[in-house]
Amino acid sequence: MQFIKRLGGSVLLLMLFSPLQGADLILPDLDGKDRSLAEFDGKWVVVNFWATWCPPCIDEMPELELFHEKHKDRNAVVLGVNMEDITLDQLKTFVEEMFISYPILLAPSDGRTTLGRIPALPTTLLISPKGELVARHIGSISAVKIEKMIEQRTNAQ
Repeated sequence: MQFIKRLGGSVLLLMLFSPLQGADLILPDLDGKDRSLAEFDGKWVVVNFWATWCPPCIDEMPELELFHEKHKDRNAVVLGVNMEDITLDQLKTFVEEMFISYPILLAPSDGRTTLGRIPALPTTLLISPKGELVARHIGSISAVKIEKMIEQRTNAQ
């Protein structure tokens, strides 16, 4: 069951009751270590797909960092997934210059993941503590918007 809502220049696509059915997102981080959604069982996971050449992606990074810092030790984390062909050194430098503390993962070169094809950047997916893909947001997102998305789904349970 899907519900599409247009919000200005963004589209919010809600995937209601859409479990990942055993699928996991396993991608390498900037140190070459494979990271998995399963590491964050019991927490909300905000998966943000982005690129350094994408102005809206860069604009939302401080919001994602704010959300991550506020929630990482409690109930939610942010995972950034870089979706471009860039050297690891360039990417590490960019992440340091942007003061990003949330984990950055490297997408496969074809852009396909177990969470589906990403149609545009930035795209943010919300994974519930039960491992269900519960929302997809295309376009820039704010910390307040993420908190509202989580609150709506928490109250609906």
